[in-house]
Amino acid sequence: MAVSDKERDYGPAGTGGVGLPAPEGAEITRRLHEVTRRLGEVQEAIGRVIVGQQEVVHQVLIALLAGGHVLLEGIPGLGKTVLVRTIGQVTGLTFRRIQFTPDLMPADITGTQVFDERGSGGAFRFVPGPVFANIVLADEINRATPKTQSALLEAMQERTVTVGGTSYPLPNPFFVLATQNPLEMEGTYPLPEAQLDRFLFKVNVPYPTAEELAVIAARTTGAVEPPVPALLEPHELLEWLGLVRHVVVVEDIMNYAVRLVLATQPENPHAPERVRRFVRYGSSPRGLQALILGARAEALRDGRPQVVYRDVQRVAPAALRHRLILGFEAAAEGVTADDLVVEILATVPAIS
Repeated sequence: MAVSDKERDYGPAGTGGVGLPAPEGAEITRRLHEVTRRLGEVQEAIGRVIVGQQEVVHQVLIALLAGGHVLLEGIPGLGKTVLVRTIGQVTGLTFRRIQFTPDLMPADITGTQVFDERGSGGAFRFVPGPVFANIVLADEINRATPKTQSALLEAMQERTVTVGGTSYPLPNPFFVLATQNPLEMEGTYPLPEAQLDRFLFKVNVPYPTAEELAVIAARTTGAVEPPVPALLEPHELLEWLGLVRHVVVVEDIMNYAVRLVLATQPENPHAPERVRRFVRYGSSPRGLQALILGARAEALRDGRPQVVYRDVQRVAPAALRHRLILGFEAAAEGVTADDLVVEILATVPAIS
């Protein structure tokens, strides 16, 4: 049976939607177009500081729009830290940077109880750590010990911090943007799978082109640095976070995302042969959540009230690459998680 272009994008006619009914009316259209316009302004403002890396900036903004955390991986000097700081400035969110080192302690992140002699009769009071911010940059997160890395687990999942038996809510919205250097592995502590799974996206930061290098040199060695305006208010981003979850996902597109996740699992009979050969463990249900939330954010970014297949396909590498646990044979043959995600996208049909 021939499949129309509309069905290829949105699924067969008559299938049920997951989410609210497709928004209609001039007001909804205006809100969608406003989000698209404002996010375009944000990305343009970031581009005044970050040369190139348009896809990296796009993926980070999509993750923030979806309300998730991001792991940025790339060699030193590619502007990962500058990117996160610039996003904090442009969005108007509070920003804190934590430099992860082997001697960093959990209390250095979460905060600690101190004895206040000036209080009535003396009492302990909580002094918040740098994790109490809208955007937390965990710089070189793999350089801290597992004990310190685990201080972020509760914050990333529950958006709270527990100290001395008392839970303290974190600011809303709350995002962890972590950086990781894939080259210098001596003296580092690889992130456990449980923590990797809490990142909505893992974004690879590539090396700039020759033209981009020339612009970087001219821009960063001059006398004047480009200004970074604050374009958003926190309440705007909170409104968009709620709007993302109203974007419609029809049943067939939801089923397509489910099939992509199942294809990452080597014990699944429908997984590609190379997945069954090279992958030890596939994606958890959080991978499906990342696909759907990311696809909804992609649709909202484009001003559409409904997810299409290409939205799922565009976010799939960032949502799944860190959720594939590869075996030794993959390392021996130079097979990467990205290679396998590309193969999964090529072999899993959009229309079942």
